[in-house]
Amino acid sequence: MKKEQIKTLYDSRYIRLYDFQYKEDAHYLCASRREIDRLPAAMPTEAYKTLLPDAVSCVVVLHIKGQEPKLLLNWEYRYPAGQYLLSVPAGLIDKEDYDKDTAVIDTAVRELEEETGIRVTPEDEVKIINPFVFSTPGMTDEGNALVYIGIHREEMPPLSQSGAVGSEKFGGFRLVSKKEAARYLKEGRDEHGIYYPLYTWAALMYFHFVGVD
Repeated sequence: MKKEQIKTLYDSRYIRLYDFQYKEDAHYLCASRREIDRLPAAMPTEAYKTLLPDAVSCVVVLHIKGQEPKLLLNWEYRYPAGQYLLSVPAGLIDKEDYDKDTAVIDTAVRELEEETGIRVTPEDEVKIINPFVFSTPGMTDEGNALVYIGIHREEMPPLSQSGAVGSEKFGGFRLVSKKEAARYLKEGRDEHGIYYPLYTWAALMYFHFVGVD
């Protein structure tokens, strides 16, 4: 799609709404976090091979000596849902990091510390599971990278949500065993009967089926 076929309908700091005129008298609306010169819809196919995601979602597994591995999730208030949803540590890539080769990993490490209080050390493992996953491409071009963070400690590290910024609201942590992950996957809800996000499902799937022992 050519840029001249794209019209900005709404523009704010965190969200934009675009009108794509994909043919004469035919329009499609797209919600995006991106400025118009970074829209995937206007990129050549080759550019998708290096497309930077908007955000990073983290699969955080705690390996504490003498204990079974646990997946670290939290309850984060999501305004469109009007509920605290069982979620993974996650956050947007900062604009100043767009051109860095380490943008995805740097964001994962930063968000982990902000949302859990855990600081990554040389003994821990950080790796990209998937560099770009579209969430809802029928409505938005938003994409997340999935990053695995394995925390290896002799003792359980202290957890804190005091690093929350802006509109972020948290309601505590949930340490999930593999048995509990299987139950979440089977039921499709948390223990409060609330549905959880796609990236929580991805974290549960990775933890339960891929194996992180």
